[in-house]
Amino acid sequence: MAFVSLLIKRIGGIIPKPAIISTQFAQSGTSAKDFNSEHEDVENCNEDSPVPDMENPFQKERRLCILCKMNITPDYKNPKLLSQFVSMYTGKIYGRHITGLCKVRQAQVEKEIEKSQNAGLMPYYLKDPAFMQDPQLFNPDTPFRNHPY
Repeated sequence: MAFVSLLIKRIGGIIPKPAIISTQFAQSGTSAKDFNSEHEDVENCNEDSPVPDMENPFQKERRLCILCKMNITPDYKNPKLLSQFVSMYTGKIYGRHITGLCKVRQAQVEKEIEKSQNAGLMPYYLKDPAFMQDPQLFNPDTPFRNHPY
């Protein structure tokens, strides 16, 4: 008999006691019908489903590129701006992971740099020494994203 009572005590701690809804409503003065009409959304979803219309709490804040933020459209006649996106040592165009530009603006910058080089406004291999002391829009040594390979 003692074993059975001990077993019931242990099982009682594991299995939760069922809630008695009728006494809760009788004491509060509200009926089950009133409770259900107030909380219709609780009935329609189960306990584990996500809350509807809730923003993703883990979503990163959307970052605008510097050209979109300032509403600047790159132009081949502006080599001072375009030279910011060219390496001063190799003359190569920095990638998106370094410049932090969006895909559209990066493609525009690359196209305009090529136009400017073909027009003779920008050098092909080195950065123009006149633009070496300009303030940098980004730091090429610390990219916005890690290199993809």
